[in-house]
Amino acid sequence: MSQDTDKKDRDGKRRFLDRKVSASLCITDNPLALSKLISSIFFVSGIVTLTQATIGVRLPIVQGGTFSFITPTIAILSLFGECTSDSDWKERIVEVQGAIMVSSAFQIVFGLTGGIGFLLRFIGPLTVTPAISLVGISLFDAASFYGSANWGLTAFGVVCITTFSQILSRLALCEFKLFKLFPVILGMSVSWLLCLVMTETGVITDDSTKDGFRARTDRSSDVIQDSDWFRVPYPCQWGTPKVTAAGVFGMLAGVLAGMVESVGDYFACARLSGAPVPTVAALNRGVLIEGLGCFLAGLIGTGNGTTSYSENIGAIGITKVGSRRVIVFGSLIMILIGCFSKFGAIFATIPDPVIAANFFCMFGMITAVGLSNLQFVNLNSSRNLYILGFSIFTGISLPKWVAANPGCIDTGNDEIDQIIEVLLSTSMFIGGFLGCFLDNVVPGNAEDRGIKKWRQETMASEASIASASQKDSTYDIPFVTKYLNRWKLTKYIPICPAFMRDQTLKKADEIENNVVPNYEDTVFGEQNGFKPVESRTPEGVQRSASGRSLPYRVTSL
Repeated sequence: MSQDTDKKDRDGKRRFLDRKVSASLCITDNPLALSKLISSIFFVSGIVTLTQATIGVRLPIVQGGTFSFITPTIAILSLFGECTSDSDWKERIVEVQGAIMVSSAFQIVFGLTGGIGFLLRFIGPLTVTPAISLVGISLFDAASFYGSANWGLTAFGVVCITTFSQILSRLALCEFKLFKLFPVILGMSVSWLLCLVMTETGVITDDSTKDGFRARTDRSSDVIQDSDWFRVPYPCQWGTPKVTAAGVFGMLAGVLAGMVESVGDYFACARLSGAPVPTVAALNRGVLIEGLGCFLAGLIGTGNGTTSYSENIGAIGITKVGSRRVIVFGSLIMILIGCFSKFGAIFATIPDPVIAANFFCMFGMITAVGLSNLQFVNLNSSRNLYILGFSIFTGISLPKWVAANPGCIDTGNDEIDQIIEVLLSTSMFIGGFLGCFLDNVVPGNAEDRGIKKWRQETMASEASIASASQKDSTYDIPFVTKYLNRWKLTKYIPICPAFMRDQTLKKADEIENNVVPNYEDTVFGEQNGFKPVESRTPEGVQRSASGRSLPYRVTSL
């Protein structure tokens, strides 16, 4: 139920992801192509969600397109120049496909090798905040463009979404919290209805040369008739993917951001659904499946990658239903929708003011989500303020300068020029890189940096993972785990359920016996700035079997 009630709002998110990319792909005036992209992303999302829920992290979490891929995608497509009447959108999207496919190998390798724990040692709130917030901030021009079709209708849409999501969210109709579950889809529907009324009454101009024409509901109505009833998306449907070093390096920023966000989502989903804390093997499988999902998205050509949906986790908290079975049925529905082309065609007819209203609310929310990580940081520290301000301001300024000065990068090597230009055009890469570099180089203690509290709240340590009994079968792979456990080699394979089982069982026993493991044996260790503290009980300081005092306190998620 939680996934069903939130499904329409996620449908809207997928729709707007494709609509934002469509301008750079030069298919704004080709609604039939846009409808095929929408159907493709539904199809891939369903397959990846089904795989993730069954053999991946095995949590009730939905996979789909992500905003973190939009900024690098636009940067890559900017190398083609402005859209003209002769622009071929297929030549552009195969470039994006190749970049997503190759960059996803980075995530696949991290899942197979268990490298996510090592990577997270260097990432904290001052890295995540500028990277995520710049995703929303950098897309302000898209919101203003679509809003320019009719600012009055755009404002009406914003008022509707704001009213439904913030004011009427606690109102229940027959004990059903309609406005809290469907604020976006309700806001879209009301705004769309008003556009329809104004179109039929002639209030909106029918002159296609004016901006107001983009607010009409009948300007793309032919796409519903022209689209096929049934069409199965297939690999390389737009052509053979092309790989360039510039595209791959640029897309890595989106892959990294999505990977870090998903790890936090896994812990949050487990907590809200009542599941044990995810094991190390489950985390590795989750990252691996997302990497494979990105590869599949690039192979089929959705114009985007895949990552976990935080909205789905919020729906679990509202409905109190977190069943994997629901997720499986929901994923099958998404696959069918992806094959039903008429459904994607309906989304392609949404008027621009309706799109703009959602852009204003959703991009604003993304910016706020990024800034929310500052709750862990000491904002009275001039060090933190400098890193934060410099990272965000530079992440806005440099891409604007590169966009205004084509060909400004000239090293004498065209390939290197393209790599540098794409990276400097990707605001989230600039902000995240500068934030990470300065946060790890400029002296500062873990508490002021927010590292300590942030990791305790969002990631959990090995000792916390150990407290979840490994005898629980929640994260075992169905049907094959008992056969895998017969092979001693599997305990050394990061994605197998037996990985680190002996170590975690030992730590779980120590926790059950009120013996806290030495922090030097945990993931992060003292080298990350954590200060030793005594863990005391009424009987005194806890000690290990050897009699040595254990100076670190274990904090559960």
